[in-house]
Amino acid sequence: MSAELQEPGPEGPQRSPGSGGQSGASGSGQCPPPRTPAPWSLPRWRAYVAAAVLCYINLLNYMNWFIIAVFTGCLLLSAPVFGYLGDRHSRKATLSFGILLWSGAGLSSSFIPPQIMPCLEAVALILLVTLVPDPPRGAAEKQREVRDLRSTWCEDVRYLGRNWSFVWSTLGVTAMAFVTGAVGFWAPKFLFEARVVHGLQPPCFQQPCDSKDSLIFGALTIVTGIIGVVLGAEASRRYKKVNPRAEPLICASSLLAAAICLYLALILAPTTLLASYVFLALGELLLSCNWAVVADILLSVVLPKCRGTAEALQITVGHILGDASSPYLIGLISSVLRARRPDTYLQRFLSLQQSFLCCAFAIVLGGGCFLQVALHLEKDQAQAQQPGSGTPGGKDKECQRLLPGTDASTEDS
Repeated sequence: MSAELQEPGPEGPQRSPGSGGQSGASGSGQCPPPRTPAPWSLPRWRAYVAAAVLCYINLLNYMNWFIIAVFTGCLLLSAPVFGYLGDRHSRKATLSFGILLWSGAGLSSSFIPPQIMPCLEAVALILLVTLVPDPPRGAAEKQREVRDLRSTWCEDVRYLGRNWSFVWSTLGVTAMAFVTGAVGFWAPKFLFEARVVHGLQPPCFQQPCDSKDSLIFGALTIVTGIIGVVLGAEASRRYKKVNPRAEPLICASSLLAAAICLYLALILAPTTLLASYVFLALGELLLSCNWAVVADILLSVVLPKCRGTAEALQITVGHILGDASSPYLIGLISSVLRARRPDTYLQRFLSLQQSFLCCAFAIVLGGGCFLQVALHLEKDQAQAQQPGSGTPGGKDKECQRLLPGTDASTEDS
């Protein structure tokens, strides 16, 4: 016993390494000891530069959704792999390799003569390597203790499957992606055919059709996207001061309002084209309010060590069930409706209009999913913000019980 105890310090007798308890567990290789991360800070100007570079990379990501068809397939296949690597290795190196893969896919599949997009992606890679830092995990939360607990990918997925805030928010994001993909693909054609019905445009029976509707819709998407992201983030920041469930409630209310706007845009198109444009712009604005907010929800309810995997799973599910399938589904419904009707331009327009209505119902379902997030948010946030917590279950749960100062360590006392 005399070999186990050291001289009493200001906090009482201290156990030597390997004497049992938590230290003994770490010595046996079962539970690594808690470590206090070194203070980490970043000058304000570097933080702004890094944020600008990441915004530029994200902009190229969204541009590729509509320019390179194979990009979505590449994203679906690679997202889980890069999520796993991002949780266990350098996120900066993982992101750099991802941009290389992404640029290669763009270079091999793009038919644009100057190959414009791969050049922009090369610039993004250089900016990422030179200007963006790689902060330690948990630095944003300023956790006093970080436990380096390793877990398998399957354990992380099981944890995320029990995290109801993550599950319901992923379903909500999927509904948003479903509508975004369908609107981005079919809205220009819908607006063009509405102009033909109003006699403002001659019919077009052979592609490509000369129309300014794509440019108008693209401009609306850019403007409403920028304004919507800023408004959503600011509304969330202010509302959170009085309601801890502000983020999912903002997402739910904006989606339900967007459903009404999209429905009115579709219904009013045969009557007044101007009102259709106005409500379509409002719907896109309300839809865009959620993109920054849903990212904040994921970061707040998922443990730092699992965020890469969580983001990857959300991307994969959102694309497979969302924007990767919605354009085909809308076209299929339109074709089925048109096959049962006279072959006139008006009936073609009405078939597309009615097939589009499923997007309004999809947004309503997405709003319901975020209402479910509001029911579980505070509980999942509290679990994710516990200092030193690892993936619940198995060895991590046992190690968390041994952590001094946590509720689990005092349950038996």
